Amino acid sequence: MANLDAPATAIIGCGNINRGDDGAGPAVIARLAAEDLPSDVALLDAGTDGMAVMYRARGAQQLIVIDAREPEGKPGAIYEVPGDVLAAEPVHGVGLHAFRWDNALFVGRKIFGDDFPSDVQVYLIEAQTLDYATELSGPVVAAVEKVAAKIAARLVIAPEA
Repeated sequence: MANLDAPATAIIGCGNINRGDDGAGPAVIARLAAEDLPSDVALLDAGTDGMAVMYRARGAQQLIVIDAREPEGKPGAIYEVPGDVLAAEPVHGVGLHAFRWDNALFVGRKIFGDDFPSDVQVYLIEAQTLDYATELSGPVVAAVEKVAAKIAARLVIAPEA
């Protein structure tokens, strides 16, 4: 059954804003909220709620997920990955607190079938630190701006001449 309230594009930022650079996904959503995006685009700060990703994506034609990536020596590096590469089956018996957005990609496709977006793009921003903090590091702030600009440019259609 189609979700009639579903946007054409759902953009979902994931991460914990109290863990430093883990707040990169919500920061991109906040940045995009200031843009003049098409009316059929929905923004969601999902925090750490993987189930919200699954439910909000249902019925959308396109899904964009933004999250932080573990530090590996390149703070602020941006990785663009097709969603099907990152979809992960949850471990048997996983509780809701451990259900992540990558699990949502896998389970959403299983449950909703064709009513779950097949066009899924994930942007991962490498963190400098995941310590307890509410501020993003400099390299991640710069990456948030780049990712938001890239997504906005992808969504905005040039006016016809």
